Amino acid sequence: MPVMHFRVRWPDASETRCYSPSSVVQDFLAPGRRYALDDFLQRSREALAMASERVRAKYGFACSQAMDQLAEIEHIAARFADAANAEVIVVAFD
Repeated sequence: MPVMHFRVRWPDASETRCYSPSSVVQDFLAPGRRYALDDFLQRSREALAMASERVRAKYGFACSQAMDQLAEIEHIAARFADAANAEVIVVAFD
């Protein structure tokens, strides 16, 4: 199961390098694409939950690091919850 990292740019132009234990994140996010904040959060939740379940299927336990990453994404996103038209850009996969 290939580990993936993806970089996102937040509405304030800061960037975060995010972790996924599976390449399934590529089914939910695309490099260079802008996502409305709520859409990005929903896609991240689904992708990281699916990635964590793939780990569970293979190793018998969920991936806590994927859930920690989701918590970090949600924490950062909360800063922009009241911003009108807040968007997140997926910069790249690496």
